[in-house]
Amino acid sequence: MRTHPTHYTDVDDTEQIGTDPSRPGRTILIVDDMPNNISVLYEALTRFNYKVLVARDGKSAIEQAGLAQPDLILLDVMMPGMDGFETCRRLKHQEATRAIPVLFMTALSETIDKVNGFNMGAVDYITKPFQLQEVMARINTHLTLRQLQRELQDANTRLETRVAERTASLAKALAEVETLKNQLQAENTYLREEIRQTNNFEEIVSQSKTFARVLRQVEQVAPTHTSVLILGESGTGKELLARAVHNRSGRKNKALVKINCAALPATLIESELFGHEKGAFTGATAQKAGRFELADGGTLFLDEIGEMPIDLQAKLLRVLQEGEFERVGSTKTLKVNVRLIAATNRDLEKEISEGRFREDLYYRLNVFPIQSLPLRERKEDIPLLVRHFCTKHGPGIGRQIDVIPQEVIDTLMDYHWPGNIRELENVVERSLIISSGRKLELGDWAGNALLRRKNVTPQKTGLITMEEAERNHILAVLEHTRWKVSGKNGAAEILGLIPTTLDSRMKKLGIQRP
Repeated sequence: MRTHPTHYTDVDDTEQIGTDPSRPGRTILIVDDMPNNISVLYEALTRFNYKVLVARDGKSAIEQAGLAQPDLILLDVMMPGMDGFETCRRLKHQEATRAIPVLFMTALSETIDKVNGFNMGAVDYITKPFQLQEVMARINTHLTLRQLQRELQDANTRLETRVAERTASLAKALAEVETLKNQLQAENTYLREEIRQTNNFEEIVSQSKTFARVLRQVEQVAPTHTSVLILGESGTGKELLARAVHNRSGRKNKALVKINCAALPATLIESELFGHEKGAFTGATAQKAGRFELADGGTLFLDEIGEMPIDLQAKLLRVLQEGEFERVGSTKTLKVNVRLIAATNRDLEKEISEGRFREDLYYRLNVFPIQSLPLRERKEDIPLLVRHFCTKHGPGIGRQIDVIPQEVIDTLMDYHWPGNIRELENVVERSLIISSGRKLELGDWAGNALLRRKNVTPQKTGLITMEEAERNHILAVLEHTRWKVSGKNGAAEILGLIPTTLDSRMKKLGIQRP
């Protein structure tokens, strides 16, 4: 067995060698094959409150270091089998032990061996024979450096964590800002489109006592959050009633967003209602907010809800019940606070019995029904409406009407108005065009109206079937539009139907173009 001369200065005062006995618990691994060296180092280190581990060869040193994670390793260079250089090299190649400082203990004084030690990853060396003061001073120095390194790593970790948290928070905030920006852009686009559109009315025009009861219903339901179902024939001003409900509610400062279920293909209604993600389908080149998102905090008006596809009605019911939905092509659930107002000219109970409308959705919508009156049941409003439409359309046509003859009013009052207020507005606008002065003229419309009424009036006495009534009504509108089915002011628009739907009904009822 090899021997190394070892000399230690016996020092009782720990302050003389710079140790800090107030910081116990530091662990030092001694790696040496000489029992005498281990014994002396063990006694000295434990005197200064260090926890000491011992290994007699390189292999066991590597194992202990990986398990115990000592704060420092005193490693002898000259050992049988795996020497100190190789042991150090392997310690520095393992992730678990790479950061542990290694001090070589060597009796060799050649510079080449010291350089080799540093090349292997050691931080310092102690030349034998060594003194205790030197040993403790170097140990304390490197333990202090090790502690500072750990504190710096911990500080860096905390800083990185805070930076990551702040970055994530900032990214979330930016995403919310981007979402709000997109929503505002979409809402502005929608509102600009709304401004460009011409509404049937600028305000409700009525002196009818019957219609006053309808308006009282609006006043009753408007302050609540209840869903409203507006029923009535096409052209009776259902959208106007929806606007009245919204404008008298607590949501009046938010948007009233509308969608006509009959004006969109079935494949696009879902995207319009709920929005879609980029790439959700062919043509979806960007993310789009749906009408529910645009109406968040406000009111959504679904016109002609009876035309909504049956498979989409379940998703609408979910929004009404839970206030949540997903965009097309997304799994992220969005929550909204939207009041729903729906309108239809269809008999929804009949639609339910024929399997075209969900019964549960009907009862969810029909909490507070409002029946919009046809013009023939509020004819006392015709004079007011005629004056209103003259004021509305006159400037755009270059006409100023000061006189509305009584015979004009009598003729209009005598007509049955199958197209309701929308039809009356069209007649007044046409009359403004043909009127040469400041007096309203009906032209040949009056004679044609009497002829249409004669053709539509049933020849038999008593009640007629629903099919006969529907046939007469469609015929009257077709005569009024001079058999123009589709397009602006066409029969389909007046009746509130899709042109293909009107074609199907004409075939079913045996109505043929003359």
